[in-house]
Parts: sequence; structure tokens; C-alpha cells
Amino acid sequence: MNIVIISARQLPEIFSNGYTVIDVRTPKEFQAAHVAGAESVPLDGLNGEQFCGKYGDGFPVYILCQSGKRATMAAERLIKAGHKNVNVIEGGTSAAIDAHIEVEYGKGTISIERQVRIAAGALVFVGSLLGLFVHGGFFALPAFVGAGLVFAGVTDTCGMGMMLTKCPWNQ
Repeated sequence: MNIVIISARQLPEIFSNGYTVIDVRTPKEFQAAHVAGAESVPLDGLNGEQFCGKYGDGFPVYILCQSGKRATMAAERLIKAGHKNVNVIEGGTSAAIDAHIEVEYGKGTISIERQVRIAAGALVFVGSLLGLFVHGGFFALPAFVGAGLVFAGVTDTCGMGMMLTKCPWNQ
């Protein structure tokens, strides 16, 4: 079974048909801004078998996240559990905002992608300063971060992002 990718512009029709739209971002990201009517089901807590038991394996489910990566991971998990009608909203919440779909805003939070950029930049900066002024061995830190970013780009898997989703401020 393949994942069906659909445009965020189709969300009003999806909601009018009474279909389930789940947002797999962290609870804090969901609280900050989410498509009106979407249900929060964080990716790290998504159990495919339980989900299929609750909704049935043939009922259409539409998944979104911030940009599409986590939604695709959730869709793969549901398909593996036997769900037969899984759809991913292309571009996620960002595309929904661009398409002028109704979005509910709450208290602000920093997206996981921004948190990764902040953490990686800080580690490179601090590691470089320590390498220049304390000991050359500290240059290993920015090299390690750079290697991690290359790995994330090649595999489309970000270890730092996965770790940050577990932090208390993202729960």
C-alpha cells in the first residue's frame, strides 16, 4: 500500500466529510498553532495497532505535521499496522497556513526545526571558541555536529531533532 499525498487546499473538503485529521507534531507545537479541527496525536506516542483499533483500518485518516516528514513517518507506521486508507497533507501546517486554511493559534513555541538550528549553531560556535582559546581538541565538537548534519541531510533522519522532541519544554 502506498501513501497518498494530498494538497492542504483539500482540508476544508476533508473536514466537511467528517474525516479524521491528525497532527503528529509535539504537544507544544500543536498548542502554538494547528489546523482547526485537527486532533493532536504526537508521533512518539502513535501506536499503529491502537489507532487502527480506535478508528478501524479502512476509515480515511489524514496526517499532517509541520512540513511533511513526521507525517510520512506516521503514515508508514499506520500502514505497517494494517491501516488501508492513509493520506499525508503535503507541506503540513505550513502549507495549510499558506493556503489560508483556518488555523488556531495558542501560546508561542519554537518549532523542532528551529530548535535544531539553534542547538547546532550554538554547539559549532562554542566548540570553535573553545578550540581557538582553550584546546584544539574542542574542534572535534563542531566537526561532530557537521557530520551529524550531513548524515541528517543524506538519510532525512535527524538525531538531534528526535532528542529535542523528548525534552520537557516540547512535551
